[in-house]
Amino acid sequence: MKIVVPGGTGQVGAILSRALTAAGHEVAVLTRRPTRDGEIGWDGETLGAWADAVDGSDVVINLAGRSVSCRYTPANLRAMMDSRVHSTRVVGEAIATAARPPRLWLQMSTATVYAHRFDAPNDEATGIIGGAESGVPDYWAYSVEIAKAWERAQEEAATPATRKVALRTAMVMSPDRGGVLDILLRMARLGLGGPVAGGAQYVSWIHDQDFVRAVEFLTDREDLAGPVNLAAPHPLPQRAFMRALRAAWGVPVGLPATRWMAELGAFALRSDTELLLKSRRVVPGRLLDAGFTFHHAEWPEAATDLVRRLRAGASGGTGTRLSHGSR
Repeated sequence: MKIVVPGGTGQVGAILSRALTAAGHEVAVLTRRPTRDGEIGWDGETLGAWADAVDGSDVVINLAGRSVSCRYTPANLRAMMDSRVHSTRVVGEAIATAARPPRLWLQMSTATVYAHRFDAPNDEATGIIGGAESGVPDYWAYSVEIAKAWERAQEEAATPATRKVALRTAMVMSPDRGGVLDILLRMARLGLGGPVAGGAQYVSWIHDQDFVRAVEFLTDREDLAGPVNLAAPHPLPQRAFMRALRAAWGVPVGLPATRWMAELGAFALRSDTELLLKSRRVVPGRLLDAGFTFHHAEWPEAATDLVRRLRAGASGGTGTRLSHGSR
């Protein structure tokens, strides 16, 4: 297949590009700063020569958007909104004007669209969209607005010949340097991998190999469209999540952190406490109903596998194979 990946130079893009290329697919990555073979320049906002790559492609997987690994200042939040909405709109324009449009458009979204809650999991059918919760910082609602606008930009694109799927993705765990697992392990090695603000908030996650397999599954299944949660079926409280990660690495103790300590830590990491404090209890209802089987459904086993690969220097590949019809 010919697959176009706008915004494919980040952590998730690298995971997908490695697997797709290893499987023998032709992969074109759209990036603002092309430096390698297979990379094509674009600005993420306007149509250009890059749209020729979309015309005649089989699948577009749009991952473009400013990283959430930053301080949530008003300027950064606006940049997150604009980069996601503008890039999605222009991808839709490229597909709409293509003489031979792709049969599938997979659009990155986020599990952050769901409400901060502890009482029940959020699936696609019964989950509660966030933004109206009480007792949380006001800017958390803006993160939900970003997610909603992101998905709306895809929904509104006039692409009748192209099936559209919004990937409501939890944290993708991989052994790659600079990824979320790398950051969490750094905290654990420093003795800071304990419960944050009590640790009752849920963590939703997905193993990188299952993420790739889910993308393959959605590529094959012509009957699936609309929002799909890409998350392992068993989210768990943050205190249990970090306990399992410490056990996998061999760190016996993780100091607890209060909310204000989390603020200091997030500031030091140039990140934001929403990533630590929001309870993301998200489950993959549609994937499970469609028959998808997770290879890494439980976090303790997944953490052990990821740590083993990290220590073995195996972050150069996902160990998966994308081929039509496999599961």
